[in-house]
Amino acid sequence: MSTETIVTDEMIGHACPVCRRPSAAGHVRLESLADSLQRLVIANVGPVASLCARCASLFARAERQLHTHAAIFEQGGAVLPIHLRLDADERFTGRGIVIAFLDSGFYAHPDLTTPRNRIVAYHSIIPHDASSLESADVASWHGMMTSVVACGNGALSGGLYRGLASEASLVLVKISDAGRIPERNIRRGLEWVLANRERYGIRIVNISAGGDREASYLHNALSKTVERAVRAGLVVVCAVGNAGLQPNHPVYPPASAPSCIAVGGLDDQNSPDRARRGIYRSSYGPTIDGLQKPEVIAPGIWVAAPILPRTPTAAEAELYAMLDRASDDELRAIIERNAEVDRELFEARTLPAYLLRQLIAIKLREGNVINEHYKHVDGTSFAAPIVTSLVACMLEANPTLTPQQVKRILIDTAERVPTVEVDRQGWGVIAPRRAIEAALALRR
Repeated sequence: MSTETIVTDEMIGHACPVCRRPSAAGHVRLESLADSLQRLVIANVGPVASLCARCASLFARAERQLHTHAAIFEQGGAVLPIHLRLDADERFTGRGIVIAFLDSGFYAHPDLTTPRNRIVAYHSIIPHDASSLESADVASWHGMMTSVVACGNGALSGGLYRGLASEASLVLVKISDAGRIPERNIRRGLEWVLANRERYGIRIVNISAGGDREASYLHNALSKTVERAVRAGLVVVCAVGNAGLQPNHPVYPPASAPSCIAVGGLDDQNSPDRARRGIYRSSYGPTIDGLQKPEVIAPGIWVAAPILPRTPTAAEAELYAMLDRASDDELRAIIERNAEVDRELFEARTLPAYLLRQLIAIKLREGNVINEHYKHVDGTSFAAPIVTSLVACMLEANPTLTPQQVKRILIDTAERVPTVEVDRQGWGVIAPRRAIEAALALRR
């Protein structure tokens, strides 16, 4: 039966066991859904008797998009894209908004360049840098992932794994060529954005990198540059860091700057069920200056991100995905044709098919492989671009918003996680629909 089989009367106004919100329209009985849709619901939220019509519709959308993109998770579910887990407002996709990304390197991924190249500028602050957006070198992977998580249109996934700002334009600023990014490089990259913001129409800056040490914003050069950028009208979004398990869980510049939006990580367990929400190992304040950081949190784990082409990781993912789709009779031949990709699989090629299947499943899990084009990643480096992408949608909805208004809206509309300390989550999880509605309400 369809998701339109509604239970009214006794269930109207009762909280949905999935989203925990009251439902004015009534609930849908789980048993009334198609078997495949029931399995998807149970895999992500557990056995429930019913769910609200809104959640049933969300899972129906997810099923339509996921049927060709199965992935192996420890809990046996499927990888849900961020726009579904956060129930984003699909009317807004960052159209007309330009975002600058500061990172170690970048790659012109198809999710950014097809059917239209949305990369409007690329700049490297590294002297005599010979790399390009076509260079699939080790420095390219991090910036490629952060930019695609925010702005990818899912070209290699049929539109499934797309960012919230899937139609935004990008300015890519390379600030390192290998290893850790020095704080002075972050500052130089941000200064370049400040100098070129009007030329390219930049409204937002994403910084998924941390400085050298804890420092007061009153004296730290990078923090001062962040403050100058915000005064100039730029929304600066920073990853807060992944040191939440350390004794002093330090927050470094630029995330410790007062006017930036510092983003921590949510662990939603790849589910829209709010009861499953927990915290990622994000850094958190108070800072040296006594500031609450992060301000908000966004998914920092189970985030689908692209695999850098023409790399060993890409070859392994392609092999594992091919084997996962193959019949038992095809496994050995495929492994032998790809002997150089995974020697362990090659040496195990004579095992019975069921044992090979187990080994392939382990490889998929260990490599976080979704399919040959995507893997799931974790870190506040990826939570920050999710917030950045929401900001782009807010600015599309209301281009007159100031950085201060953007930050206020994100804080005011965030949803607290009841089981997590306030210091660790700030004002809570970003709520895209509520943020968009608040942005629209301020239109002049």
